[in-house]
Amino acid sequence: MKKLEEYRPNVAAIILSAEYPSQTLFLLAKRKGVRRGWQFPQGGIDNGETPKEALYRELKEEIGTDEVEIIAEYPEWIKYDFPKNGGKKMYPYRGQNQKYFLVKLKEGARIDLNSYKKPEFEDYTFVTEDELFKKALFLKRKAYKEVIEYFKKKGFI
Repeated sequence: MKKLEEYRPNVAAIILSAEYPSQTLFLLAKRKGVRRGWQFPQGGIDNGETPKEALYRELKEEIGTDEVEIIAEYPEWIKYDFPKNGGKKMYPYRGQNQKYFLVKLKEGARIDLNSYKKPEFEDYTFVTEDELFKKALFLKRKAYKEVIEYFKKKGFI
């Protein structure tokens, strides 16, 4: 049996609506087939790919658009383990090591969750920060809070 690798390199996008900065609304997408599976778009970094290249590719695959402006990048990587009971596991990894980006949708960008051959999300919504922490997957909330607090402290949100 193959030994478990440590953590899969991954990017995550905190997406602000095109109305930012006059209105601060965050995009949450609902993972297909996961009850209460609301989260930020995220995905693996392919071999030879930079985190920024992975960000644009993943956004195109998951929400149908890469028409975003990068506002800031979280300076650290955040690790998390896959849940022991249930949840999506990606053998041979025990978890993911994520690089977070704060991005804003460009004016006129169109979200299309069905643009990719295997859609990962079934719905999306824009929420306030308070709504975000009530709606997001519990597993993700700690990292989301850490990253959003950092972006607020630095004046990006």
